[in-house]
Amino acid sequence: MSTALVLAAIRLRLSTLLLFAQWTWLDSVWKHVVTFAKGVFHGLQMLGLPGIFIIAILDSSLLSIPEVNDILVVKACVENPSAVFYYPLIAATGSVIGCLILFHITRRGGQAVLHKRFSKKNVERVEKFFARYGALCLVIPSLCPPPTPFKIFVATAGALQYPRRRFIISILVGRFTRYTVEGVLAAVYGRQVLDYMRAYVRDYPGTVALVATLVLLVGFICYRVVSRYLITRQTENAMAGGD
Repeated sequence: MSTALVLAAIRLRLSTLLLFAQWTWLDSVWKHVVTFAKGVFHGLQMLGLPGIFIIAILDSSLLSIPEVNDILVVKACVENPSAVFYYPLIAATGSVIGCLILFHITRRGGQAVLHKRFSKKNVERVEKFFARYGALCLVIPSLCPPPTPFKIFVATAGALQYPRRRFIISILVGRFTRYTVEGVLAAVYGRQVLDYMRAYVRDYPGTVALVATLVLLVGFICYRVVSRYLITRQTENAMAGGD
């Protein structure tokens, strides 16, 4: 957890210094902020399940705390293997709530708010992805670990007025799958699984992306089949009722 916090602090510090380099007192203030943040997250970690839930909300909304929740879920599943599906569900639910915050901000603010945070070129590219792949643009980024871009897809979905129900289901499926896979591996293989996962993702990113894409493709096909079946049933029921 400490490594992830340090990386997050470095990213925030670099961006802050670039913006306010002329303020000499900022460095001292920033050190106190980082120390306070570490204390807060240490306290959330001690809370256990509520801490996982709160960090998931913060990470998926306006803050960026990469890998922290993954580490907490793995740690919790190692210590309590019987709850290997419970912890991922709580983390995924918190992530959905956090994403909904960002989703509604851009949903109300539209393109103006979206372009303030992301470049026009990247937004246009994501919009094309949504037009072509739909829900996969949310499921795949929510499944993949950092540094895979994620929040730009969430924010763009809001600006495009993407259906809220589909949005929630897509994020929940992706996040729950990601945390569950990590939790199951942790419960089976123990603490060393986290280091192995990091090393594998770093050394074989193409393989990881391919496997994740194949799994999601199968899931997406199943989702489409079930959706069409439900729509057909609803249409038939509506027609029967009309008669």
